[in-house]
Amino acid sequence: MGKIVFIIILIGGLAHAQEVDKEKEKAIKIATNYTWEGNKELSESNFVNAEANYRRAISKSAESSIAPYNLGNAYYENETYSEAFGRFKQAGENASNKKDKHKAYHNMGNVFMKNKEYQKAVDAYKEALRNDPTDEETRYNLALAKEMLKKQQEEEQKNDQNKDDQDKDDQKDQNEDKKEGDKNEDDKGDQKEDQDDKKEDGDEGEEKKEDNKEGEGDNEEENDEPYKAEEQKQQQPRPNQLSPQQVKNLLEAMQNEEKKVQEKIDAQKVKGVKTKNEKDW
Repeated sequence: MGKIVFIIILIGGLAHAQEVDKEKEKAIKIATNYTWEGNKELSESNFVNAEANYRRAISKSAESSIAPYNLGNAYYENETYSEAFGRFKQAGENASNKKDKHKAYHNMGNVFMKNKEYQKAVDAYKEALRNDPTDEETRYNLALAKEMLKKQQEEEQKNDQNKDDQDKDDQKDQNEDKKEGDKNEDDKGDQKEDQDDKKEDGDEGEEKKEDNKEGEGDNEEENDEPYKAEEQKQQQPRPNQLSPQQVKNLLEAMQNEEKKVQEKIDAQKVKGVKTKNEKDW
């Protein structure tokens, strides 16, 4: 009984596998038809319909490498490089033989070259040559990618050197500016000290002027003393000399006497004059 059951189970398993293979073959056939339709639309420059057919083919047979590879080429021709790279990568992973892997990695290298990612392009071309060492186009592209990578690295080194030089120049300028600022601060400090010294000298000069002024005032008072003494001395009557008031009184007395004499003379003249008649005939 055990052997019979085993045989039945084994026969059932084979039948299921055959059914799966049939479904897979059917899916591959449908995917191939969609791929063919996509190639036709692309040849007629109908990118939208070509893309739609390639996507249908991929959805029917996810393990196929032909549909994603052709869709990647369509994206590449349309300059949609990021989408193209994704499809080439999918094709390389699904490829079942070295020839298909070689084509997928070769085109991935082309995408990297367009994006100026030269190191990644070198790696992709090397992987393509591992699957087909006889392809001269891939070998040429690899040499070109290496040359472009060398120039890129030299340019980066040059830019880094220029950046370092610029940083050094900037640091040097900052140091010089700092020294200049410190010098200006020192000069300001010296100027402030000079101003303080001048201010102190000015204060001392003002104090001296005040002292001199006070001294001059004292001297004026001292100098006025001899004049006052001299004036008082002149006002005091000298011995055997009339005082000014006495001289004034004497002059007034003489004037009064002279006035009296003149009045007498005038009176005598009036008496001596004869009266003239009104009629002279």
